[in-house]
Amino acid sequence: MQKKWIALLAGLLIGGAAAAADNPQVSIKTNVGEIIVELDQEKAPITTANFIAYVKSGFYKDTIFHRVISGFMVQAGGYTADLKSKQPLRPDIKSEEKNGLSNLAYTISMARHDSPNSANSQWFINVVDNIGLDYPNMKGHGYAVFGKVIQGKETVDKIKNVLVDDKPGFQNIPVKPIVIKSTTILKNRIVPPAPPAPPPVAEPAPAQEPAPVQEPSPAPQQDPVK
Repeated sequence: MQKKWIALLAGLLIGGAAAAADNPQVSIKTNVGEIIVELDQEKAPITTANFIAYVKSGFYKDTIFHRVISGFMVQAGGYTADLKSKQPLRPDIKSEEKNGLSNLAYTISMARHDSPNSANSQWFINVVDNIGLDYPNMKGHGYAVFGKVIQGKETVDKIKNVLVDDKPGFQNIPVKPIVIKSTTILKNRIVPPAPPAPPPVAEPAPAQEPAPVQEPSPAPQQDPVK
């Protein structure tokens, strides 16, 4: 019986590794560096297929990061450097907000209007843990995560820290444009380094009565809208 359980566990682990190995990886080259994202086509098949279609079409070439909020997210996928809107090539997609993926730092998610099923070409990269964007926190809905940055986090950090300003029709737009030069699907996959092993658990100290503190007021949550 024990051998059967071991064999089953091994099969699950191998199956999970195989599924991860099939996930497409996309290079996003900008004028300040490269970002490589790995898409989760198992948990977000609709969103992954949509993003890949835009990548293959060359749609994102010469588009910009048009909304940058340090401490929140960086958004791209819809405007050229002269601030002209690009007409989406595909219809809006069904939201995969309930796929179990969370809007943690360095994950990539779809931007949308108020309707959950209104995403098309625009996306954003979380620069902090934005679990307030997860289903069902945003008016009973959420923002669909479909991948994560596996290389180039330093490029994301450069983008989030650029000087921004407001212009007619735009808020928090970089003063010096952050331009996407190309997006391509990697043929030679990158194997991300394994996460470090957790430190040994120390014996807990005797519990003490906590001092009374005043709970801070929650900060208002912003939406990554198109």
